Amino acid sequence: MTRLDTRTLSHLDWLEADAIHILREVVGQCANPALLFSGGKDSVCLLRLAEKAFRPGALPFPLLHIDTGHNYPEVIAFRDRRAAELDARLIVRSVEDSMARGSVVLRHPHESRNRHQSVTLLEAIAEFGFDACIGGARRDEEKARAKERIMSFRDAFGQWDPKHQRPELWNLYNARVHPGENIRAFPISDWTELDVWHYIQREGLELPSIYFAHRRPVVRANGLLRPVTPLTPAQPGETVEELRVRFRTVGDTTCTAPVESEADTLDAILAETALTTLSERGATRLDDHASESSMEDRKKAGYF
Repeated sequence: MTRLDTRTLSHLDWLEADAIHILREVVGQCANPALLFSGGKDSVCLLRLAEKAFRPGALPFPLLHIDTGHNYPEVIAFRDRRAAELDARLIVRSVEDSMARGSVVLRHPHESRNRHQSVTLLEAIAEFGFDACIGGARRDEEKARAKERIMSFRDAFGQWDPKHQRPELWNLYNARVHPGENIRAFPISDWTELDVWHYIQREGLELPSIYFAHRRPVVRANGLLRPVTPLTPAQPGETVEELRVRFRTVGDTTCTAPVESEADTLDAILAETALTTLSERGATRLDDHASESSMEDRKKAGYF
């Protein structure tokens, strides 16, 4: 496949062209791919890139979401509406279904279900025979993700080995797998959080409302803000504050923290993002603080 000459393009145009090239490579090399779509900002960008890569025809893959059952309702409503607007096939598989089957067993009723998404994802891959899952992970999010290739090979057990990855010289990608193996493809792997927000602004993309500053009750815990919800109530001795916050990333309610912010417009978010010195996941993910290797351990077990 001939790549677009990107020498005369702007930075954002170059990123877009490269991501579209990767999407087309996945579809060209894989028999049955799916695009992971949660309704979050990165997957919203992926969906726009897929439109540009394959419209006016139908998208050549379904949208797949692994739902913990504890996601923010604003995001789930947005996910369903956006898929309907594009007339895209949306497949939702729930961690709760895995719990009912006994393939996921919580250590206690209040344990976060986030890490258990790996099991449900692998079950969905086996159910539908997906040989590639296209995701919106970026290298700047977290150090384990910085190790991962754009075409990330997973073995027949869904596992990722950072020491055994395929070379990607001169942007040549190998997505071929044997039956039972899988590729996780990350077309926006080289994008930064600021690139994502610039693309959202340029393309006029709609997002769930919780990405913009709003008032929300929170408690301060381990240097982060934990939202106070029926799933995550304030604990004895904790002080509840109502602050202006926004979410830099969205996910399971039990492990996704907002940040204090007055940024309620795209311009304000861009200005704020340009000045931040803390990574997106470092500022917002309660579960990544469990250990230095928590993300890498989850990815080796099949996580996104």
